[in-house]
Amino acid sequence: MDMNYSTFAASEQTGCPELCEACSARTISICKVLPHPELRRLADCGSVKSYAPGEHLIREGDASNNVFNITDGMVMLFRLLSDGRRQVLGFLLKGDFIGLTAGAEYDIGVLAMTRVQVCRFPRLPFRRLLLETPLLEQELLARASDELLSARTHLTLLGRKTAMERVCSFLLHLADREARLGGAPDLLFLPMTRTDIADYLGLTTETVSRSMSFLKRLKAVQLLDHGAVRILQRSQLVSLSENI
Repeated sequence: MDMNYSTFAASEQTGCPELCEACSARTISICKVLPHPELRRLADCGSVKSYAPGEHLIREGDASNNVFNITDGMVMLFRLLSDGRRQVLGFLLKGDFIGLTAGAEYDIGVLAMTRVQVCRFPRLPFRRLLLETPLLEQELLARASDELLSARTHLTLLGRKTAMERVCSFLLHLADREARLGGAPDLLFLPMTRTDIADYLGLTTETVSRSMSFLKRLKAVQLLDHGAVRILQRSQLVSLSENI
């Protein structure tokens, strides 16, 4: 479902678009740096779109016509190899930004893991605004730097860590992100399958399942219904993520 921002008037008191003012992701999204006039310009060129679990936001190879700011939910980034195998590149949450690529086509696919809501902006108007708004450009550069650091960390995880270290590092990473979003860092909702996690960590599905079961037997975590995991002993996860 799409909703155009023009449906929502600016607040008389703040000059801020009402939809933006009510958005729970605004303080952690790229738009947090924008004063109200520039925020209005950004809102005027965008729309709000919702995706159901399992629906593609982006298909690899499609024309890169839009960029997306996630305001709710979780998505999975992935790439398909020529032989049909899949590499999961990451999982993004509320406040993350996707879709800005140098190429004419998207080089990744993006799949909704949960019900997802985004602010979607046409690529060309967004690029024009980016050139005219140094604060927005600086924010995106900072995020690109963070993504590069995250990619290097993930390469280290794949290249040097054992299976148990990878699984524990993955759980701790999600817990830290949940804390930054204001959630409970000891309670994780994992909408992805064990195969999704395995494709991200460079493991087999069976290895991920065995590792989770081992952590449960250690009473480091509690495996709950619907993919939820409660962290019982964070210090033990930290130790296992570094010293196996």
